[in-house]
Amino acid sequence: LATLVAVGARARAEATLRGEFVQGTLIRGRTEPGASVHIDGRKLGVSANGDFAFGFAYDRKDPAELRIKLSGGAGETKTIPVGGRDYKIQRINGLPDKYVEPPASVLKRIERDNRLIGAARARNTDEAWFADDFAWPVKGPVTGVYGSRRILNGAEKRPHYGVDIAVGTGTPIKAPVGAIVAMADPDLYFTGGTVILDHGHGISTSYLHMSRIDVKVGDKVEKGVTIGAVGATGRATGPHLCWRLNWFAERLDAALVVPKP
Repeated sequence: LATLVAVGARARAEATLRGEFVQGTLIRGRTEPGASVHIDGRKLGVSANGDFAFGFAYDRKDPAELRIKLSGGAGETKTIPVGGRDYKIQRINGLPDKYVEPPASVLKRIERDNRLIGAARARNTDEAWFADDFAWPVKGPVTGVYGSRRILNGAEKRPHYGVDIAVGTGTPIKAPVGAIVAMADPDLYFTGGTVILDHGHGISTSYLHMSRIDVKVGDKVEKGVTIGAVGATGRATGPHLCWRLNWFAERLDAALVVPKP
């Protein structure tokens, strides 16, 4: 728990912040309803209760500037340091070659998948579920962590931005907080059965490699509702849930918003 300024006198633009000031983290804040909030010059949505959120990139090094201005005109600017992290190296072997170096015949399909994912994560709905306490969508051994350098069949690829939880096929996946279903596709090339939940103000979570999907786009789900089941579809060597967290296009670490397993 990081407190930037304690909530108190209403004459100042004060805010409390939740989250670790490190790379890849989601920061959630609360200020006076109706306040104007900017991070690094980017205007943030503020809920009816004064909740807002933003995230720090995987490789961010520079401090961030948070600026708050109340409806009455009082304002305050704070500098937030961003701590670095040491990321692991993970080697995964035994993947089909088509998932390591996709053939030309599937490139258009991958581009289509990426457009759908991008559109789901770009949503900016005026909901505030993101301010609630997140729960793990499944419980089990964590076998892959955020930020790790992935070496697939000996070839280095982009970092892994999810949290991998190894549980059996068919294990129910629960919504970690309330949401609107922004995407539900049973067959993406890399991620197989995929669901993206919109928690409001650009905060979304993604569920990859699912064997079954129990929701459809537009459904509203409450915390703890089953959205589908764990599987090994797409680029996977065995059944597990790859769980991801985003602030719009910024990939964040889902493990930082839940209790340590």
